[in-house]
Amino acid sequence: MKINTINKEEIEKFSKIAEEWWNPVGKFKPLHKFNPIRISYIRDNIINTFKLETKKKPLYKIRILDIGCGGGLLSEPMARLGAEVVGIDASDRNINIAKLHAKKSNLPIDYFCTSPENFKTETKFDVILNMEIIEHVEDVDFFLKSSANLLKKNGIMFIATLNKTLKSYLFAIIGAEYILRWLPIGTHSWDKFIKPDYLIEISKKYNLKLECLDGMKFNFVKDEWNISTDNSVNYISKFIKY
Repeated sequence: MKINTINKEEIEKFSKIAEEWWNPVGKFKPLHKFNPIRISYIRDNIINTFKLETKKKPLYKIRILDIGCGGGLLSEPMARLGAEVVGIDASDRNINIAKLHAKKSNLPIDYFCTSPENFKTETKFDVILNMEIIEHVEDVDFFLKSSANLLKKNGIMFIATLNKTLKSYLFAIIGAEYILRWLPIGTHSWDKFIKPDYLIEISKKYNLKLECLDGMKFNFVKDEWNISTDNSVNYISKFIKY
């Protein structure tokens, strides 16, 4: 049987609400809140790693692959920063929404409905974004292997996901889905959350070395996300391929 990373139930779940991607107060409101800190973290780390100039478009000519790009919430800011962006997603509806929005925004992003193991490309990428996707795939090990195959040597892979702790269950599922109603009920499955040690262990198999791992925490007073030393719920990591 051929291994694949696509979890059909997860794809259907997000396909059903694909029209909501660009509504800042809709079902993806938490991602819109999340986006500023993700963008700055990715941008700053790319600039520092590749020693780029901090100009108006600092990511000029950097090739980025956004895996599980959804409607393009990260792909578009990366393109505005000058990067050459390709977005892939296993949901056809997500890709159609992303294409339409990029066209309206006049951004030259290439979008494809596919998964990393099925994506064919002649040139590998400088940067790969696996943001809030790994907890929705069918096979984490194979997903990381397939993603790493698309990354250049000395390239960066960013992975953001949810830690598998009691606190993450209480905050990300009970709190965010059932009490605060930030997310539709059933968005996440705690069984698929990933401990950092496990992520690091798998990544080593595919020549990915952890460079930094940071927590992300919501500040209720300021109504914004911040980078934190607490990675017990959300965390973002940066790997370099050697």
